Amino acid sequence: MVQFKSFSLFPLLVLIAESDNVLAGLGVVMHCGRHGLSQRSHCRPRLLSSTTPAVTTAVNFTSVDPSSVIDLSRPIPKVPTPHPATATSAVVATTSSLYSFPKPTAQSLTPNSIKAGIAGGDAYPFLKDHIGWWYDWSPNPSKAGTPVGVPMLWGGGTADAQDAARLRQFQQISQAPPFVLGFEEPDCASGDGSAGMSVEDGVSKWESLIAPLGKKGTLLGSPSMCKQADETWLSQFNSKISTPWHFTAIHINKNSLAGVKLDIEHYLSYGRPIWVTEFACVDDFQGFRPCTDQAEIDGFINDVVPYLQAHPNVYAYGYSNGLGLGDVWPLMSGNSLSESGKTYLAAISKYH
Repeated sequence: MVQFKSFSLFPLLVLIAESDNVLAGLGVVMHCGRHGLSQRSHCRPRLLSSTTPAVTTAVNFTSVDPSSVIDLSRPIPKVPTPHPATATSAVVATTSSLYSFPKPTAQSLTPNSIKAGIAGGDAYPFLKDHIGWWYDWSPNPSKAGTPVGVPMLWGGGTADAQDAARLRQFQQISQAPPFVLGFEEPDCASGDGSAGMSVEDGVSKWESLIAPLGKKGTLLGSPSMCKQADETWLSQFNSKISTPWHFTAIHINKNSLAGVKLDIEHYLSYGRPIWVTEFACVDDFQGFRPCTDQAEIDGFINDVVPYLQAHPNVYAYGYSNGLGLGDVWPLMSGNSLSESGKTYLAAISKYH
């Protein structure tokens, strides 16, 4: 292993990143999850901040390389476990274990043909006319209106009483919903909003409870990772399940478009369409620090929404209104939309 403190390799690596963005491809830009300093031991050292302009590579989605767009006309494969050093936006080669149930289409993968959504339901009355979907981490989201409420199997039933109740409720689902989401951040210890599951427990619950819905026509979303591009849980899970997911559900906690792009790039290595089921403005360079400057938040939203909207392999995205995101980012302020909520509404209203 190279010891960076023994000689001046860091300037060379930064130079490489600035010229060819190779550093990102090598997987040395690492990201922490949303569990603050108590979980920093789970995050590998990173050489560049998500705010570093060196990795801000412009992407023109009006002329995308066809090889980088996931072809939904082909059966979606169970792909090999990705290696950080080879993660690219190209579709991973088809191998074995193809889906036995119908493959999704571009239209079916985007609820109501509207990518924008929300994680959490408190701002729903203000946004419902401009979103296609929403979820509240429960097995039975229900609100009046056309946006699709997406059920979720939050965890394995052992994290706390709410987790246990959600598991029982999920087991009672009798009709196959259009979509379902897998576990909430099973790769971090339970508490602070993570399910904390072993890979083995995840595989068991997936095959016994989620996979049968896929056979009935439900489109399955993968478990979503706490550690973002640093994850290893999902790659192990992917190698052990016999029922692959239809779309990869991901969480992004970054404070720059460059950081968002790096996370998207990592998850494209699984070769399946992406749903960004939570995104938030967070400085994750050291620990987990939610953005508190309104101008920074507004700029982040106005950068990220058009990017996700235009990305050919992102089929849905949702503003995170979960716990631990400070006082400025949340969509609501009292009984009204916050300034951040108003910015998100204005951003997505351009598209629907």
